[in-house]
Amino acid sequence: MLTIIALVVFALVALLVFAVGSFLDQRSAQARMLRDRLASVQKAEQQTSEELALLRDEMMSKIPALDSLLRRSERMANFQVFLEQADLKVRAGNILILCVVSAAVLGVVGYLVAGSLPPNQSLLFVMVGVVVGAVLPYSYASYRRTKRFQRFEELFPNAIDTLARAVRAGHAFTTALELIANEISEPIASEFRKLFEEQKFGLPVRDALMNLAARMPLVDVKFFVTAVMLQRETGGNLAEILDNLSYVIRERFKIMRQVRVYTAQGRLTMMLLMGLPPIIVVVMLTTNPMFIRPLFADPIGHTLVVGGIVLQTIGYFVIRKIIQIQV
Repeated sequence: MLTIIALVVFALVALLVFAVGSFLDQRSAQARMLRDRLASVQKAEQQTSEELALLRDEMMSKIPALDSLLRRSERMANFQVFLEQADLKVRAGNILILCVVSAAVLGVVGYLVAGSLPPNQSLLFVMVGVVVGAVLPYSYASYRRTKRFQRFEELFPNAIDTLARAVRAGHAFTTALELIANEISEPIASEFRKLFEEQKFGLPVRDALMNLAARMPLVDVKFFVTAVMLQRETGGNLAEILDNLSYVIRERFKIMRQVRVYTAQGRLTMMLLMGLPPIIVVVMLTTNPMFIRPLFADPIGHTLVVGGIVLQTIGYFVIRKIIQIQV
């Protein structure tokens, strides 16, 4: 136990020293960033044949050492895009630091909860706390991303209808994008505002549409981008194409709602199977602790607990695979 406490204290002190050193070096890092940007702008002015590009803030962290380390990883770049899709105004490096701090804090909480239990059981509590703390920030970001995607899908048909009406009224396609950014609520407004600003500052419409599909990797957005690019290349009535696309998306939502009704029993079964065992354990610990204590005190009970958790996890993923029907 003393070894575990020493490791936790060492990790916290190391993080504190690292944060203080990074704070002292922050100004020099910002100065280096400004010099790099000025150099890139001057280089772009000298090479007139190159296309204009928007300078974007691609820092992974305000801590220079951590930023230079994370820039080498393609997974961290994808994780930064993941955070942007969740509309979280934080950097990937900050989330990693938050995961480490959360894991350390919950590890200490697990040690305190274990109390006077044997060392092997105390270590189990600590490991569970560390794992939960490390996953918690990522789980929150994933939840925010899913909810934002769902909200986008709900409002997307209205955005397409607005775009079709604007085109039918005589507005240019690029002007109609600005109307959507001003008329439709979030997250539609921010995404279409980025689309409008990218093509306004010189990016080809095709590339701007591809960026929209990359930011919002949804089936409906891919349909929209494909339809608009085909219309711009081959011609046709854009308003009619958008009306048909909006109708198809709404019909797909109707089918998805019907699927949710048909799979309601499966979802209820999954919730009962996942929630019933811990509820029974808590009730037994409250009403008759001597009856259930061998499950946690006897080595055979430890094996049964681990086996039950493994089977519960397998059952969760199996039922989830059954009730998830792609439409």
